[in-house]
Amino acid sequence: MAAFPDNFLWGGATSDFQFEGGFGEGGRGLSSHDFETDGAKDQPRRISLRLADGTRGFVNNRESLPDGAEAQLYDDIYYPSHKAVDFYHHYKEDIALMGELGFNVFRFSVCWSRVFPTGDETQPNEEGLAFYDAVIDELEAHGMEPLITICHDELPQHLAETYDGWNSRHVIDCYLRFARVLLERYRNRCRYWLTFNEINAVGGYMQTGTHKQTGQDLYQAKHHMMVASARCVKMAHEISPDFQMGAMYALSAMYPATCDPRDVQLAYWTRRESLYFIDVMARGAYPSYARDLLARRDVTLRIEPGDEEILREGTLDFVSFSYYRSNIIREGCSLRYAGVIGGDANPYLETTPWGWPVDPLGLRITLNEIYDRYQKPLFVVENGMGAIDEKLPDGTVDDSYRIEYLSDHLGAIRDAITIDGVPVLGYTMWGAIDLVSLSTGEMKKRYGFIYVDMDDKGNGTLERSKKKSFDWMRQVIATNGEDLRA
Repeated sequence: MAAFPDNFLWGGATSDFQFEGGFGEGGRGLSSHDFETDGAKDQPRRISLRLADGTRGFVNNRESLPDGAEAQLYDDIYYPSHKAVDFYHHYKEDIALMGELGFNVFRFSVCWSRVFPTGDETQPNEEGLAFYDAVIDELEAHGMEPLITICHDELPQHLAETYDGWNSRHVIDCYLRFARVLLERYRNRCRYWLTFNEINAVGGYMQTGTHKQTGQDLYQAKHHMMVASARCVKMAHEISPDFQMGAMYALSAMYPATCDPRDVQLAYWTRRESLYFIDVMARGAYPSYARDLLARRDVTLRIEPGDEEILREGTLDFVSFSYYRSNIIREGCSLRYAGVIGGDANPYLETTPWGWPVDPLGLRITLNEIYDRYQKPLFVVENGMGAIDEKLPDGTVDDSYRIEYLSDHLGAIRDAITIDGVPVLGYTMWGAIDLVSLSTGEMKKRYGFIYVDMDDKGNGTLERSKKKSFDWMRQVIATNGEDLRA
């Protein structure tokens, strides 16, 4: 079989609030995710609050905060982001393991409140930046380059509480100040940047900082995020013409349940909704169907003079996305997050322990669909299988199911490149080292090649150990994807 391109980027991906830890250290301020409790497959994570009457309360992330409520930490509640899996203190060991795998890129996010603790400062926290300096030093020592996500579903708590998060244009300026510091500091050390993570799927107080979760609040906040992204792209190209600027989107393959034209139309309409944000950010203008989409949600965007010009001037250089599953669409099916996940069961596909359909062919279809639509290079920056990995008495972890999953999905990417002619820059597997699950806050939903000894409540030694998939992936990278045998 043909190998991947010689310059293909192989690596892993993380977010700071699921991986980094270091809560309260190095001058780090409070982040919006710091108030998120743990959960389980059938128990949603929640935001802990102090209600207007001073009592304790909770809401799910996609729910509006009650009037007068504020996010509040409590000593008797476990908050997974505070420790995560403690990359903050294990970064040298973790990067050495990734280097042993043969990675040549590592995607990570910079914690905004570690660099600007409140978001309103005019000067960054040098102690926080020193940590990321050390991380990049270590990456370079092991032959890896950084792929930096500037904003990964979070913002400093002060900006959420004081300005209602991304509902305020003030936060655009705070974001650009943060981005400029990173772009200028790492201008000679990082080629690939992501302005935002899964902007089509984000929502809720933890990810946008908005107190109300109406359609108006959500789409207005995301308009401000897209303006911020476009301004960031333009600024980045002025700082260095070598920068390649992208954003990241949550994508699933999407199929009509039947050939009934109503199912086909619904699947098409739903797909456009999930691509709405890429349409704006990659093409530089709101699409023709935006008026209908927003009207159906009773949304009237406040678009300031100059915004449309900014969007035109700040289009992305490449499009990156996550891919975990596919969806089946019919009238009445349950969908969440702009059609990214949900839908009816697919009788032709097996599922993961968390009920996610396993569909590698859907990844090839999606790569072709997105390239056909935008004609920009693509980057698969999240993919992987969440599973319950059991550590055996001899210390090994046999995750053969993960090897099979990754073999099939990498094969789909290779086919898209070598047969279909789709330009794919690279692949960063989600959670190359076990981390806290975003959706459930658990540790037992593991993704990595490397096992971390920690349970769902943060107990454990944090010892790192290699799974069976570690040696398999090392061989895949050593052959540049020529050998994908499971």
